[in-house]
Amino acid sequence: MDFSYSQKVKELQGKLTAFMEANVYPNERIYEQQLNEQESRWSDVPPIMEELKQKAKAEGIWNLFLPESEFGAGLTNQEYAPLCEIMGRSLIGPEVFNCSAPDTGNMEVIVRYGTDRQKEQWLRPLLAGEIRSCFSMTEPAVASADATNIEARIERDGDEYVINGRKWWSSGAGDPRCKIAIVMGKTDLSANRHEQQSMILVPLDSPGVKIERMLPVFGYDHAPHGHGEITYENVRVPAENILWGVGKGFAIAQGRLGPGRIHHCMRLIGAAERALEELCKRVQSRTAFGKPLARQGVIGEWIADSRIEIEQARLLTLKAAYMMDTVGNKEAKAEIAMIKVVAPSMALRVLDRAIQALGAAGVSNDFTLAAQWANARTLRLADGPDEVHRAQVAKLELKKYQ
Repeated sequence: MDFSYSQKVKELQGKLTAFMEANVYPNERIYEQQLNEQESRWSDVPPIMEELKQKAKAEGIWNLFLPESEFGAGLTNQEYAPLCEIMGRSLIGPEVFNCSAPDTGNMEVIVRYGTDRQKEQWLRPLLAGEIRSCFSMTEPAVASADATNIEARIERDGDEYVINGRKWWSSGAGDPRCKIAIVMGKTDLSANRHEQQSMILVPLDSPGVKIERMLPVFGYDHAPHGHGEITYENVRVPAENILWGVGKGFAIAQGRLGPGRIHHCMRLIGAAERALEELCKRVQSRTAFGKPLARQGVIGEWIADSRIEIEQARLLTLKAAYMMDTVGNKEAKAEIAMIKVVAPSMALRVLDRAIQALGAAGVSNDFTLAAQWANARTLRLADGPDEVHRAQVAKLELKKYQ
């Protein structure tokens, strides 16, 4: 395995870093201010975001996540990793470059499984950053870590499918630009356990679609993006809106969540790097008990442990990306599961140390640490809880000795 960066990646790293420093970091507070000045935090998108997106698009740092050169930058997962890390240093960063969840995963699904008509209708405006999307899989009434538990129904009626069900944590549903949902539900209860589910494209303005409420995360509403609880009541869509085919929902979910999981891990490494940077700057500028915080023994241990843990997580993430590129997502499932456990826990530890070093400032909104901590903590649950991934790793390990 060779983890050295190509000249193309180095150039993109330089462009992204410069763009983040000149445009993204200085506008994080402006973004929040504009959001709060609106009549409702859900009514519109802060104008600064659209300005930043246009600048990023003009500089050619746009849709970097898609391996397919026809639609994206033609980067491998391994090449994208250090770039995604840079974007993850800011919570608004990924969207600026049209590389934010759940749109990235949804676009990958449509690229891989969508028809030409579906691509024309939904993929192209998503790639252009004109609309946004959400992913409706998780349900409040069942343990959704096991996707076979999903109870929403997708039933054929002539040339249409009728959708009924209640979903929650449909990230992005509150965004006024969110026009399409990928909904997972059961189409055939008599089929094999892993072939009962299907995925279908549902326009959010369809009759019967109702956003019941937006769900906060540790008090953060994540407006105007947010996480919605949605009721689908006798929602009718054309039969051609089905993705790939009937009974392929579980398979699509597994294919979609692999890249999604590794992207989360890449961004978390960036968040941890920025937290460590904030920690190091702070402890050298503050004095307590007669000497700089940096000279307090425990602080040095925090810094050393943080650097060690970040490097370990980065290397494991790069290995997973390398395997996805060389042997495919299925063969890389152990590595993907491992990084999904390692990266959020690592980020939480680094962020916690930075918060502790900054003291009262660390839990305020003057720094991004508290918001990043809340985000990292949710990622021990999103796309599968730690326990599910650990069970997968153990199962694969035991299989070697059977």
